[in-house]
Amino acid sequence: MAQRRITPSYVFFYVLFSQDTWRILIGIMASLLVTPHIFTPDMELAARLVLYAMLAAIGYTGAGIPARLISGGFKKLILGDKIP
Repeated sequence: MAQRRITPSYVFFYVLFSQDTWRILIGIMASLLVTPHIFTPDMELAARLVLYAMLAAIGYTGAGIPARLISGGFKKLILGDKIP
């Protein structure tokens, strides 16, 4: 089996087409948008960081379907009929 050369364009499209990329980004965005509304004035930094991490994990878990749609949309847009 011939090994594929890893080029910058290969890495770019691998990341663009990966569902995990979009799940991670959606999880981080959800955490950044929701967490500040949950803070209380007496929360310490450690508690806030844990809250950010928990909400990012929940966002990652819940982003399966949207990530699949985004990834599939990019594959259709860029590859067209050449989708394996």
